[in-house]
Amino acid sequence: MNRTLQIAFPHVYCELDFTTPLELSVATILSAQCTDVRVNQVTPALFAAYPDARAYAEADRTELEEMIRSTGFYRNKANSIIGLGQALVGRFGGEVPDNLADLVTLPGFGRKTANVVLGNAFGVPGITVDTHFGRLVRRWQWTAETDPVKVERVVGELIERKEWTDLSHRVIFHGRRVCHARKPACGVCILAKDCPSYGEGPVDKLAAAALVKGPETPHLLALAGIGDAVTEP
Repeated sequence: MNRTLQIAFPHVYCELDFTTPLELSVATILSAQCTDVRVNQVTPALFAAYPDARAYAEADRTELEEMIRSTGFYRNKANSIIGLGQALVGRFGGEVPDNLADLVTLPGFGRKTANVVLGNAFGVPGITVDTHFGRLVRRWQWTAETDPVKVERVVGELIERKEWTDLSHRVIFHGRRVCHARKPACGVCILAKDCPSYGEGPVDKLAAAALVKGPETPHLLALAGIGDAVTEP
């Protein structure tokens, strides 16, 4: 199934915009209960205003909260971001550490955020168990676990380590584009023959095609043998 997903999504990437480990750390904190699209609208001005860890550590809370308000839960997120800046300055010379043990000690960081930063900013393989990832691996019966740490461990035993970061992206892409929570596009899913939950969504190809989202839609429909179907952009 991982190899098949590679055919569906040959070019996967972090959908949060960033140029440094610090920017990715802040963007990932902001992405909690918020879309990546919204975060990417907020972060250009944020990153310009706060170029380093010290700037976050010394941030005016009211100003920071106003800049990130549209991402939701902005007070808690501001607490995490200011705390992150202070921890980086106080313990790590202002730099984001490149290992899991240190990352999970930072404000706003759990294993999910740590694995996002490790995999995408440092090239260290990690499995990111977000809502989509957990939902899909249970739907596929890779595991029945619901605790993210246990899901991470079980899936890590199924897939070789060098694939972990890209696997995370592929599963998340598939969850966002095709395998939706309420109505998966089963009829055009490249995993249909291997999926134990096939049929939870419409199996008619045209009905399923209308559910596919994202920039890969033409490619995904071509794989399903559909040409110019009416789809959501």
